Order: sequence, then structure tokens, then C-alpha cells
Amino acid sequence: MQGRVGLFGGAFNPIHVGHLRVAEEALRQFELERVVFIPTAHPPHKEVEVPGELRLRMVELAVAGRPGFEVSRIEVDCPGPAYTVDTVERMKRRYPQGVVYIVGADAFAGITTWKDYQRLLRSCPFIVAPRKGIDPAIFRRPPYDQAEIHLLEMEPFEVSSSEIRQRYREGLPVEGLVPEPVDRFIREHGLYR
Repeated sequence: MQGRVGLFGGAFNPIHVGHLRVAEEALRQFELERVVFIPTAHPPHKEVEVPGELRLRMVELAVAGRPGFEVSRIEVDCPGPAYTVDTVERMKRRYPQGVVYIVGADAFAGITTWKDYQRLLRSCPFIVAPRKGIDPAIFRRPPYDQAEIHLLEMEPFEVSSSEIRQRYREGLPVEGLVPEPVDRFIREHGLYR
């Protein structure tokens, strides 16, 4: 895994400190060359009320000045829904040193709902971040036996983006959950109200 590029896709609606912690641990534990965050504009599995361009900007603010982190527009610039299997193939051509896909255990547990999931499972190794309530033993059974899977050794981060959006809607504090520049951006733009 050493020297590969970690691809970290998601809605990032909004990006929070749990996402950053997962990326930091993947970078460190697997000696990746870098982690490229890939916000999607039109997630195929969910509706998002905040446009992709604004979520991309939040990710840029969150990773600014952090060594080893980059942001890609590859899915935001996609005119329709972007599918992970296609993004991975495009990124493999861009990074001949090899890629690995970083994903939370909760999302990965639903892989059979993803486009061409069997091809995706064979396309690159996966680094899976723990999530409470997801037993990592499921990743040793089909269809995951087609994939090279590495589990991140870290405590699960318990706060989700949906909980953070709810906190903004209810006017509850988000200190320590969202990077400060992202919090400022959310408040300046009146997001999640």
C-alpha cells in the first residue's frame, strides 16, 4: 500500500473532523503518498440540499494547509451522477503508482447497491474505517471476498454529517465537530438552516 494514492469520496455534507481523522489515519497507517478527497455533486444514493460546488469549497477549506491532502473536482464536474467505479478507473490512469479507496464501514456495508459493485470490488484495494454498529466480520464474506480490504485501526467517530446538519438546524453547538473555517463558511452562507 505504501506510496499509493488514497481516494476518499463522499457527499461531505458537510465535511467534519471524523472525515479528516479517517484520512489522517489512512495516510499514516498505510504510508500513502497522499489522500485525494472527492466530493460528489450528485450522489446516486441520496438527495443533498447543498450544491456540489459549495460542498467542494468546504472540503477545500477543511484540508487547506494539511500536508498530504488534496481535493479533486472530478465528480463535481461530472454532468450527471458520478459512480465510484468510473471515478476509480479514471483515477487509476491519473495515478499510475496505484490507488486505494477509503470508505466508511457503513457505506461499504451497502456496496451491493453501488453501480457495477463487483467490478468496483476488484478494481483497487479498500481501506475501511470503522463505524459503530458495523461488524467488520461481514467484510470477510461474499461479495467482499472479491476485494483486497484493509481495516483502519482507530476508534469509530460517532458523529455523522446528518447529525451535524441537525445541530445547525436546531442552533446547537458544533465546536470540535466541524473545522472552524468550514463552520464559518456554513454560517456565512446560511447552510443547513
